[in-house]
Amino acid sequence: MTSPDRIEAVRGFNRFYTRRIGVLNEGLLDSDFNLTESRVLWELAHLQEGAGITGTALGRLLDLDVGYLSRLLRSLKERGLVEANRSEADGRQSLLQLTAAGRLALAPLEQRSQAQVSELLDRLSDAQQGELLQAFQRVRDMLEEPGSKPAKNSFVLRPHRPGDMGWVVSRHGALYAREYQWDIGFEAMVARIAADFIERFDARREACWIAERDGVNIGSVCLVQARDEASGQPIEGVAQLRLLLVEPSARGLGLGERLVAECSQFARDVGYRSIRLWTNSNLTVAKRIYSKAGYRFVASEAHHSFGHDLVGETWTLDF
Repeated sequence: MTSPDRIEAVRGFNRFYTRRIGVLNEGLLDSDFNLTESRVLWELAHLQEGAGITGTALGRLLDLDVGYLSRLLRSLKERGLVEANRSEADGRQSLLQLTAAGRLALAPLEQRSQAQVSELLDRLSDAQQGELLQAFQRVRDMLEEPGSKPAKNSFVLRPHRPGDMGWVVSRHGALYAREYQWDIGFEAMVARIAADFIERFDARREACWIAERDGVNIGSVCLVQARDEASGQPIEGVAQLRLLLVEPSARGLGLGERLVAECSQFARDVGYRSIRLWTNSNLTVAKRIYSKAGYRFVASEAHHSFGHDLVGETWTLDF
């Protein structure tokens, strides 16, 4: 059973945040709407163009009591903000939509909400903003209803920027320690790879992709010029895929496949003849992604690293 102290800590944060964003005021953001009315208007405004939604579906979406939602919708209809039209597909159903007046009333509320959040974030440094968004995403991941998943492709890919490689090192160290019990030697190796990437980076021949969802980093991969391990000299025509990572919260979205595909396309575009990569035999999910992308296994070697006896594998993709 959860301790009373932890329960009070959550309740305390709820009180702090609701006060901080002003939802306790009679009118949300100096408007004529309370929080629930505003949310209903927002949901209706963000339906697909020309689409509507039944009151029952809206109630399920917002987890609202049927009687309370019915009274709220009656008020919004009387004020000319919401209308209900008979469904063309099923005449027994009425579909709720915003009226033109409803969209006009919602517009300043949206603007004030954006300005309020902007003011909150502007007080923080760029690094603090990233930390806050990571924390938000972590809370969402932990409290999400079991079985619910974001839609596939619900992410964006962007080039790396200052601070990203530190995140890549940190997340590799934390995730591999948790999932494979690898020791801190693995994090040290990733840090060396990341440092080499930064110091040698050549935008004409190399690239890094960071995957984001809702402003939070959820994955990464780098494509670099392959080098001879002994001399450090570039190997003509050969690229190397490195630092592929997908956060647990983003698995099942096709993100790993997309990151690997971006590497392949970039390598073709800049004229590489092949891509090679090094992995370990126990990383079965990653190996499935590589195999699906056309990579083939070419060599293996036993080694003792990161506190374990492992089998390293080399894979290549030829164009």
